[in-house]
Amino acid sequence: MDLNDLERRMKGAVSVLKSEFAGLRTGRASISLLEPLTVDVYGASMPINQVATISVPEARMLSVQVWDRSNVQAVDRAIRESRLGLNPIVEGELLRIPIPELNAERRQELVKVAHKYAEQAKIAVRHVRRDGLDSLKKEEKEGGLGEDESHGIADRIQALTDANVSEIDDMLSQKEAEITQV
Repeated sequence: MDLNDLERRMKGAVSVLKSEFAGLRTGRASISLLEPLTVDVYGASMPINQVATISVPEARMLSVQVWDRSNVQAVDRAIRESRLGLNPIVEGELLRIPIPELNAERRQELVKVAHKYAEQAKIAVRHVRRDGLDSLKKEEKEGGLGEDESHGIADRIQALTDANVSEIDDMLSQKEAEITQV
């Protein structure tokens, strides 16, 4: 029974949640807002940071400097179709993206999305727990572990699960406060 592997897999679910939360808009410009986007260029789908430089020149403005002029339209299209509610202004090879003010309705939508992301992360952590407990039962049936030892490991797996779910809840409450802050 490898508890380190279970912990690594649970931490993986938490880190995915961190990256998803980074993409949720809070009314402030952030490079992480565009990082998950992919652009269809050169016959392939590439991350936006491999075809352009993203910067934050002002608190409510993103700037995307496209390296190859022929990719400007593809980058513009990827940003517009991303469901982020952003409308780039094309100036040659530079795209300026104003970050609109969030209204109360949009804030509530973002809170719901944050809850959905957090629930998916909790489900992933619980799946890792289930896999660990299943392999533990299998090992116990095969005679590799005693009943007392098995219960001790099961308790450690549950403690690991509880710690990760608690971390997810903390992250969610922080993100929710960040989104609802006017």
